[in-house]
Order: sequence, then C-alpha cells, then structure tokens
Amino acid sequence: MPTPPKQTDKIKVSGVILVDKPKGMTSQQVVSKVKYLFKSPNHDSKKAGHTGTLDPMATGLLPICMGEATKFSHYQLDADKSYQATILLGSQTDTGDADGQIVAQAPIPKFDDSLLADIAQQFLGAQQQIPPMYSALKKDGKKLYEYARAGIEVERSPRDIVVKAIDISSIDAEQIQVTVTCTKGTYVRVLGEDIAKAMGTLGHLTALRRTQVGNFTIDDAIALSELEEITLDTRQAHLMPVDACIDIEAELTLTTEQCTRVHMGQRLNVFEQLTDDLKDYVSDNIANQSVIGEDETTISHQITHLNTVTNDSSANNHSYKIPLAEHEIPVDIRLVDENGLFLGLGAVSLNGRLQPKKLIQR
Repeated sequence: MPTPPKQTDKIKVSGVILVDKPKGMTSQQVVSKVKYLFKSPNHDSKKAGHTGTLDPMATGLLPICMGEATKFSHYQLDADKSYQATILLGSQTDTGDADGQIVAQAPIPKFDDSLLADIAQQFLGAQQQIPPMYSALKKDGKKLYEYARAGIEVERSPRDIVVKAIDISSIDAEQIQVTVTCTKGTYVRVLGEDIAKAMGTLGHLTALRRTQVGNFTIDDAIALSELEEITLDTRQAHLMPVDACIDIEAELTLTTEQCTRVHMGQRLNVFEQLTDDLKDYVSDNIANQSVIGEDETTISHQITHLNTVTNDSSANNHSYKIPLAEHEIPVDIRLVDENGLFLGLGAVSLNGRLQPKKLIQR
C-alpha cells in the first residue's frame, strides 16, 4: 500500500488570482491578506507576490501570483498597463496625489475638449519621465521616499516610457479625467502633474484606478472583501493556472524520458521535433529582437545572448564576447508533456538545442 502523506505535508497553493485592490491598502498588504485567505491546515500559501505596485490611494487590478506561478510573474511586471485617473487642477502636492501636502497653488485657466485633445496628443508616444521623490526606487541603497520624508531631494535620472494611448476629458471646471495605456515604470502621478502644467496650471491626482495589466482586465478581478466572504473551495476556483502570466503561445511536447531529463537540468537535442511553425516562431522572435540593431554588435546586445570565449594564449588572458550565429540564438517556448500538462519554459534555438529555464514542481 502507498505510504500516506505525513501530517506536515501540505498542498502548495499555485496559480494567479486577480484582485480588485481597495483604497488605503498597500499592494503588499493585499498580498499578505490573500496569502492568509488561502491558508488552511492542508494548504501552504506562503509563497506569493504581486506583479506591479499600486499606491495605497489607488484601486484596481492587482494580479497576485502564488506558489509556482511566481516563477513567471515577470511577464506581467513587464506588461503594458492601463489606468483611469482624476486630476484636481489648481494645486500641487509633495506626493503628486491627495495623500500629500499642498506645496503650491496656481489659477486654473478655462479649457474645453478641443484643448484637452491637443494636450493629449502632446503626451502620446515615446518620452522620458523623471521618477517622483515619493517612490520606492532606491538611491545608494535607500528608498527615495525616505529621503523625501527627511526633506532631502536627490537627483533622479529620467526613464524611457511610452504612452500608447491617452484620452483627457473634462469633469468640471476644476477636474479632468485621464485614461492612459502605458509601458512599465510610468508614474501616472507625474503624468498628471505634467498634463496640468501643459494646461498652464498645477494639479495632483485625487483618484487612480488600474483597469488592465497585459491581457488581464479589471472585469475579471474579485474584490478583496468578496474574497474574504466566500469559502476556501470557492477561492480556489478563482485561481487561474500557474502559466496564466505567460504570453507565449509556442509550445513543444516532450516525451516521458525528455521530461525526466529536463527536470534534471539537462539540455536536449530536439531538432527532429521542431515543426515548421516552431521554426517560424523562433525566426520571427530573433528578427523582432534584433530589428533595432544595424550591425552585428548592436544586434548581439539587443538580444542579449552571447558566448564568452577565453583566449588562453593571449598575454593578458582577456575574455571577449562573440555574438551567437542566428541558428544558435535561444528563444523562450512553453514545454508540455504528452498529456498536454504544462511543465515550464525552455529556450530553444534553430539548431535544435533546448535548454530548460523555469520548470514547475508538482
């Protein structure tokens, strides 16, 4: 007879849950609450994390990865995000939102929809943004908001962002609403301040709601209060699969023997298993990653896959890097077993070499 599980053995909670974050809680507080709600004498929910911080004042979509799903959370960290923000014109706060103290005021000029449409166009596309002092970014090992609370302002380097869609509409003579889709690292508080300045006044956010992260939308999220009220089994039903964050469609089916080998960290030769569709996928990804590069060096940096070769015969024994040939460049794909069960991610190249990357434990 099989040995019964030990009393200490617990089922690891794994998957992705979309939570509608309430106002007044930090993102980490929401994660801690969700971990508690999925905990039971039979379930281990210790490992969890969100895919992008929301300010305490903000509400909206907060994807939370649990267990094995945390291995793939970076796909949503890097994803585009959409927000809806309310900006009160005429005053600026030290934090850029209603949680801060008013530090400056200015008269509000008259504006109409035509002016707001013109201003929206000014903020569309690639640009640079200086992060706010009240942020969790670090300078010399210390968070910026710690400097800010001590009355110290430090120099911050501008960051590249892209505003992919933006709409500005009037609420009343003192308030506007901004709906924006932007790349990671965009501070909507700073965007709100900059829009107000472009209108000839000052402003700060009084409300911020995140409505989309990658392919996840707020319509699919559950309110934290509702999650508290339902049973553990019903909570489990709200968990999406461990690979929900991954936006890769291409997959390779491995044999039982190959599954065993990749779980041991071994590389495989899967050249015979590469279909035309897989080869096209790998080729397209290589082309997309290197499109900015105009020479071999630039391309090699863009795709960040290099071989390091050491020349032992040189006097100084220097190491130098040589760009990989196109057929050697690895591209991430999904790995599944013969039953279609998701195993994790691997990196495959056109020469058939497969390197396991992030595999889940079941």
